[in-house]
Amino acid sequence: MSVENEAQEAYSQEEQASNSKETEQQESAEQQVDQNIEADQAQESQTTQPDEFREKFVRLYAEFENYRKRTNQERLDLIVTANAGLLKDLLPVLDDFDRAITNNENLDDAAALREGFKLIQNKFKQILLSKGLKEMEAKGHDFDSDLHEAIANIPAPEDNLKGKVVDDVEKGYFLNEKVLRYAKVVVGQ
Repeated sequence: MSVENEAQEAYSQEEQASNSKETEQQESAEQQVDQNIEADQAQESQTTQPDEFREKFVRLYAEFENYRKRTNQERLDLIVTANAGLLKDLLPVLDDFDRAITNNENLDDAAALREGFKLIQNKFKQILLSKGLKEMEAKGHDFDSDLHEAIANIPAPEDNLKGKVVDDVEKGYFLNEKVLRYAKVVVGQ
């Protein structure tokens, strides 16, 4: 029986060896399959990553273009309608001028005519003041190139007017403390 036991033992060792070889081969094959899967996933992630970035870039660019177009349109609408409020406020002055012209066609009294036009002028000035327009006082003040535009130099009629504004040829205006139009002045030398 010892030969038989030895044979069985040898057979079992061979079987175990072949089983272990099969197990090793199977494990090796599984590892290789796992490596192939990982390599495929890595390759796929490498190819999809640029696609994801490209897609994100395209979306972001499209959103920016839409934003740019929308803000340009809003700016254009604002520019087109910016003067609407002022013009609406000036329409009553235009109506007053029309009424004055119609009513004064046969008027002989120049004083009444002047008084009517002064009333219209005051109404017009009040509207402009309410919109932030302010008249610039230049006559008698020192010449300031940031506010005034000298169109002529004349000898000063008095010594205290040297370097000062002698006359306003065209009034200057501020709009909300910013110079809207420079005053055209005559400066004493």
